[in-house]
Amino acid sequence: MTKKRTLEIEKVNTHIVEWLKSYAENSKVNGFVIGISGGVDSAVTSTLCAQTGLKVVCVEMPIHQAPSQVSRAQEHIEQLKNRFPNVTNAVADLTSVFETFKKEVPATSNEATVNLSLANTRARLRMTTLYYFAGIHGLLVAGTGNKVEDFGVGFYTKYGDGGVDLSPIADLMKSEVYQLGTYLKIPESILTASPTDGLFGDDRTDEDQLGASYDELEWAMNANDSKTDPNTFTERQKTVYEIYKKLNKNNQHKMNPIPVCIINC
Repeated sequence: MTKKRTLEIEKVNTHIVEWLKSYAENSKVNGFVIGISGGVDSAVTSTLCAQTGLKVVCVEMPIHQAPSQVSRAQEHIEQLKNRFPNVTNAVADLTSVFETFKKEVPATSNEATVNLSLANTRARLRMTTLYYFAGIHGLLVAGTGNKVEDFGVGFYTKYGDGGVDLSPIADLMKSEVYQLGTYLKIPESILTASPTDGLFGDDRTDEDQLGASYDELEWAMNANDSKTDPNTFTERQKTVYEIYKKLNKNNQHKMNPIPVCIINC
């Protein structure tokens, strides 16, 4: 079994907050804007941003959102505002924008492709909205992706939730984000909720989409990085490892810089 690293949570907390504050001050901006989904990643990221003392705008951007996701997001925002006077919030209900978009684009008979494209459209509408708030308030868009999502399986939308100015938790595995979330005292309802991107308008979880849990994918990422012999894996580990390798390969276009045609003729 590949061993996980041991974090000194308090030091990690301080390091990220100092990094955020330094980056913002060097960029000569007023603070940060974060999309709040009701999940652990956005809750942890927004709390870290709040700890800088700089302006933080938490934005809800529902698009046919499940009530449970909305209530968790609102619970977190209220808690954050009570704890930090530098935190404000805004709501941009994008449901009608999304429905108008659907009416204006051509239809196709491939339902699975349409549903995936529309799911990614939701994320890209939210990215556009966050940059609107960033522009009018002089803020940086803080990303909420973690290490296994951003650099392991590429579980995010290119130019959607992947379109950000900086990524404060992208060197933390999902399990480490939960550790930090517990330390930061984010709401228990968020810590115990099943992770979901909420992009399909139903109750499917991240595990449903990925075919493996985050703990399993972390194991696979560590096993791959440490070049563990696949012959030592159990049958389930072999399956998870294959899932990880496939997703990692297929989503390299998200993780790597876009190709540039170099003119040397």
